[in-house]
Amino acid sequence: MSGLRLNRFSRTLMSAKTQKKRDHPTFAPRGPSLTQSVTFNTDRPPEETKRKWIRSWTTARAPHSPLDRSMRGIGHKSSRDIANRVTDAASSRSQSPWGRSSCSGPWRGRPTNSAYWWLSLLIAVPAAGFLVRAFMIQHDCGHGAFFRRRAANDWVGRVIGILTLTPYGFWRRAHAAHHASSGNLDQRGLGDIDTLTVREYLARSKWSRFCYRLYRHPVVLFGIGPAYLFILRQRLPVGMLRAGWQPWLSTMATNLVLATVVATLIYFVGIVPLLLVHLPTTLIAGSIGVWLFFTCSTSSIRRSGARNPEWTFHEAALYGSSHYHLPAVLRWFTANIGMHHIHHLCSRIPYYRLPRALRDYPNFTA
Repeated sequence: MSGLRLNRFSRTLMSAKTQKKRDHPTFAPRGPSLTQSVTFNTDRPPEETKRKWIRSWTTARAPHSPLDRSMRGIGHKSSRDIANRVTDAASSRSQSPWGRSSCSGPWRGRPTNSAYWWLSLLIAVPAAGFLVRAFMIQHDCGHGAFFRRRAANDWVGRVIGILTLTPYGFWRRAHAAHHASSGNLDQRGLGDIDTLTVREYLARSKWSRFCYRLYRHPVVLFGIGPAYLFILRQRLPVGMLRAGWQPWLSTMATNLVLATVVATLIYFVGIVPLLLVHLPTTLIAGSIGVWLFFTCSTSSIRRSGARNPEWTFHEAALYGSSHYHLPAVLRWFTANIGMHHIHHLCSRIPYYRLPRALRDYPNFTA
């Protein structure tokens, strides 16, 4: 009890001495007091503002405090160095694995480390494989083959269409036209890769031949083309602009949901991480999809192209589509789309039953 009274007496005595020292006419505090307002220059960068804030409050302490006595021989320069080190340590703790970016929302202004950017490219390859498989499931939903009920097929196809940047309703109608006219020389252009016969190619001018060869160049067909198709062209119902309100409703609804999802992701993670992760995945998956479509479908004109009187659906399906042999892992990622001739012969067969159909009818094996 006596110790408690002595402790209270010592604190009261120290407070009286401190107040007497403050009342002395020659007293000048070393920094802004705890009651003084500290103003900042808003034109300075954020890091300089942090350092000024730390310097102000590290010097705004009571005179002759234990911290003052411990740093009396260090000097003001060392105190500034300590404040800078504290600021650098605070900045390094807010590092993000996606590089320095100007993000909005909760991550605004957080510095990041560019050393981890290459991880997005490693993740993009398997992610593109899963995106291709998701598109193949959407493809089966468009044919009404994945579920028994049409409503289940349509809603699953619409949800997957957000991931694949593909408006489900518009794509389903265009793809149905592709199946109905595959290999028909009089009905080309909707849902197909532009392909000319030799006679049509020779009848064109030199400039038109050059444009066609440029269009069919691998860099354009499998590089620039998929990016243009999935990112830009499918934002409008190209080819069905005057086909009623349903293609417009499908594309505009998909665009609205996409804009909402992208804006939310930009707010929470920033535009740079979003582009580093999703853009390579979309481009790789789009290139794989166009390659599969080109390999499996565009050979129909080359081998079974015919005009309307001679064209038949079954011959175009069996002789115009390819049987693309793939390893088991790639067959899983592509959902057996390499068995394209059977798929064109009967599009209501789901992808997981195509191998059984090929085993039951070995004559269809290439």
